[in-house]
Amino acid sequence: MTRAITTITDPEQLPPEFVSTSTAYLAFIRVECGLSANTVSAYACDLRDLFEELVGQGVRSIEAINPRALATHVANLRKERKMSPASVARHLATIKTLFRWLRANGKIEENPADWLDQPTRWKKLPGVLSPARVRALIEAPAPNGDASDERLIPYWLRDRALLELLYASGLRASEAAGVQLRDLHETLGVVLVTGKGDKQRLVPVGEPAMIALGEYLDRCRPRLLRTGNRDKGRLFLSRTGRPLERVAIWQLVKKHAKAAGLDDVHPHTLRHSFATHMLIGGADLRVVQELLGHADVTTTQIYTHVDRSRLKEVHERFHPRG
Repeated sequence: MTRAITTITDPEQLPPEFVSTSTAYLAFIRVECGLSANTVSAYACDLRDLFEELVGQGVRSIEAINPRALATHVANLRKERKMSPASVARHLATIKTLFRWLRANGKIEENPADWLDQPTRWKKLPGVLSPARVRALIEAPAPNGDASDERLIPYWLRDRALLELLYASGLRASEAAGVQLRDLHETLGVVLVTGKGDKQRLVPVGEPAMIALGEYLDRCRPRLLRTGNRDKGRLFLSRTGRPLERVAIWQLVKKHAKAAGLDDVHPHTLRHSFATHMLIGGADLRVVQELLGHADVTTTQIYTHVDRSRLKEVHERFHPRG
């Protein structure tokens, strides 16, 4: 499991007040708010970027931070670092929650972040694969060498089961990495998923995915096990018998996408494809929201725009005046 970052940088690189503030704030969101290690790490990176730029502007204390300094930082994220609106929005969320926390704890009298505008999110629609391309990706893992050689561990069964589950249930890479063996209920055909903020949800797993998972559990996973409880009870294991972590899942998806001749594909592409195909098939938006584990339905609504873009493509292709 990724360890949460509780400080952001070498104390010698920043004023002591910035270091102590970041350390206390990160501990607060990790312990009191219960945010995941990945989220805490992302916030730590945002704080590092913010404080380093403030020092570059000559600001060296919390009390000296003003709306102009924060606005300059946000503008630089857009113009100099070319961040997407979604990335800038996350940085803003970090800044706003930090200063609300400082205000609530009496560290500042006025909140300079109240003057910051929220950028429009999701200007760029998420990439979505067609069902045929999803099939090509899932079928990319194949036996290497002599498939009848029992001495060879069939890693391809693990990879195919992983791809099937990502698409069948719309899981994030971190969620797939965290699935415990006991979370998969084969009889019911569902998996218990622990999402952001440690919120749990039951998600159905389709028959093709259950078949792939069954073959992985029968023929591959037992051969990956090592002594010493290395697996920690996780469903997906690495070659060393340890849990398959989020970064490794990204690498596997990229590897098999390349083999299938697909560009710019990552685990979230399968999640986007899952949601879009559900809506195109007639699923209710609220159902898709529940399956994805979105706290706010407006986050799920992006996939209705993807669906509309698909309708436009069909119109242009088939209508005489399209």
